[in-house]
Amino acid sequence: MFKKIGMHVLLGTFAVTLLAAGAMAGSPIELTYANFPPPMTFPSVQMERWADEVEARTNGKVDVKTFPGGTLLTAKAMMDGVVDGVADIGCVAFPYQPGRFPLLAAVDLPIGFPNSKVANAVLWDLYKKYDPASLKGVKVLALFTAPPAAIMSKDPIRKKSDLAGYELRTTGAGVAPLNILGAVPVSMPMPATVEALQRGVVKGVLSSTDILMDFKFAEQVFYTTRADLQTTSFGVLMNMDKWNALPADVKKVFEDLAREHSMWTGNYVDDHGKKSIEWSKANHKHEYIELSADEYASWHTAMQPITDEWLKTTAEKNLPAQAFFDDLLQMKAKYEAELGK
Repeated sequence: MFKKIGMHVLLGTFAVTLLAAGAMAGSPIELTYANFPPPMTFPSVQMERWADEVEARTNGKVDVKTFPGGTLLTAKAMMDGVVDGVADIGCVAFPYQPGRFPLLAAVDLPIGFPNSKVANAVLWDLYKKYDPASLKGVKVLALFTAPPAAIMSKDPIRKKSDLAGYELRTTGAGVAPLNILGAVPVSMPMPATVEALQRGVVKGVLSSTDILMDFKFAEQVFYTTRADLQTTSFGVLMNMDKWNALPADVKKVFEDLAREHSMWTGNYVDDHGKKSIEWSKANHKHEYIELSADEYASWHTAMQPITDEWLKTTAEKNLPAQAFFDDLLQMKAKYEAELGK
C-alpha cells in the first residue's frame, strides 16, 4: 500500500519536474488528448478546436496531440485512463460510466431540453454550484452535451402507437424511454448500426440528428421525429498531476476557455444538427416530423417514472437529489428564455 502511494507521488513529482523544465527551456509543453468517436463527429470536432485555441492562446507554449476514434483510449476506459495518466486529457461520456456520476446523470434524464446550448449552460452551472465528488480527482476543462435525442426511422413516427414493437438502436439512457414508449431498444455501437439498418436488425436510431449526415444514416432512414428525449453529457477531463504541473499562465488560459468552449460546442452541434437535417432533406427527401402538442406532452408525461427512480436512488446515496433536480429545472427555464428553444 505504502509502496503504491510512494510511487504515485514520485510519478506526480516527476511529471511536474519535466513540465517545468520544458517550459523553462522554451520547448512546448506536450499534452495528449484522447477521444473515442470518429474524427468527423462533434466530440472530435470540439477536441480539435480546443487544441487549436489552446495552442493559439498560449502562443505555442502548449502542443496538444489529439487521438480520436479510440486510438489511445476507448469510451469505457476513458475515465480511468485519464486518472491513471494513460492520456493527459480525455473526453468522457458520462452515461458510458454507469453509476460513476450520479448527480450529473440528472442532466441526461428525458426532461425535454430543447437543444444543446441550453443543456450545456445548465450542466456547467450545476457543476460549478455542486462541485460533485465524482469529478474531484480530475480537472474539468469543459462540459457539454449532445443535442436531445430524436427518433430517426425507416417509417414515419407521429404517435406513440407507431412505436409499438419498433426496433431502435440506442445506448445507456435511451433504453428506459424507449421501453416506456413501447419500442424495442437495441444496444450496439454506432458504427455497427450501419449494417444493422441494412440487414433490418433495427429500423431506426434514437440519437441526435448530426448522425444523419456524419454517418450517412439518411441514406437508410427517411424520417426524423423530434422527441427531445435524453441528452448525452460529456466532460473534457485532465489528469490532476498534469494539471498541477502546468505553469500559472497556461492554467489561466485553460480556465478562461472552459465555459466559453463548453458553450461553443453547444452552438456548433446545434447548428450542425440543423445542417444535417437540411442535407438529408435535400439529398434524400428526408421528412422532419414535429409531434402534435398533445402527443409531445403525453410522451414526456410518461417519462416521469425515470425521473422518480433517479431521485430515489440518488437520495439513497446521501446526495442532494431533490435540490439538484429543482435547480436543474430552474436553470433550464432560465436558459430557455435567454438562449431560445
